[in-house]
Amino acid sequence: MKIQIRTCHSQFQQWISKHKFLLFASPWIIGFIAFTLIPMLSSLLISFTEWNILTPPKFAGLENYKSVFADPLFYKSLKVTLVYTFVSVPINVTLAFFAALLLNTDIKFINVYRTIYYLPAVVSGVVVSLLWSWIYNSEFGLFNNFLLKFGINGPRWLSDEHWIMPALIIMSIWGIGGSIIMYLSGLQGIPRYLYESAKLDAANWWTRLTKITLPSMSPIILFTGLTSVIGALQTFTQAYVMTSGGPNNASLFYAYYVYKHAFVWKQMGKACALAWILFIVIFLITVILLKASKSKIYYESKDGGDIL
Repeated sequence: MKIQIRTCHSQFQQWISKHKFLLFASPWIIGFIAFTLIPMLSSLLISFTEWNILTPPKFAGLENYKSVFADPLFYKSLKVTLVYTFVSVPINVTLAFFAALLLNTDIKFINVYRTIYYLPAVVSGVVVSLLWSWIYNSEFGLFNNFLLKFGINGPRWLSDEHWIMPALIIMSIWGIGGSIIMYLSGLQGIPRYLYESAKLDAANWWTRLTKITLPSMSPIILFTGLTSVIGALQTFTQAYVMTSGGPNNASLFYAYYVYKHAFVWKQMGKACALAWILFIVIFLITVILLKASKSKIYYESKDGGDIL
């Protein structure tokens, strides 16, 4: 009996030693299953039902998906979200990159400047939305008061359907601090001898930027670009706090449209169907961007060379 116990104990120790990685990864695995995988599968099942939260769900087949594609507001919300994403993201990525270039210099108080640029990125989205609501106010807002000094009557930023999207795109620039930090870390990892060799060959600033900086930073630019696109496609707070999707549905972002179905109109099945359509849209855009940028991204190989 003792021999059997010792044998089992020895086998258990051997199994533990071979699968230690499972023990270390178990908190993440459990969290992923409990808070991501199970909710995703549950939402997929709910998307095939008619459920108002208060009563038991009833199987509805593909009716939710059919009603989604027959709803004009679905296309409106998708258009609003895509326009916002593909206008704001390139602007933010470009501004963040060049701001990082300026902050990657050895000047006095550079750490103070870096902190100032990064601070807005840690402010809550609700607080930022409230702040910009005051800035955009057509009567006492900072923007219109500033324009009045030049004799210009500012527009009704948040109540004019022609100005609401430019206003939100300008507002999105507020949060580029996170991208700036990532670009700074990448810029500081580029070997100095590359720039020194380029200067010896009389390469100007633009040549150094296009031949050294951009290729070296391309993986980080791709990453920040992809995450920015994914984040922009899920924009919600601005519509919820500032505009309620108006005026005339000009700021009806897709995520806010999903929220209204789920918690305002109590159509949880349709909301889950909308969420899965958004997931497919994000997946397809991500694949397209990865494929399109494949030949433009340079990674450093183990022997120090560059590989595509």
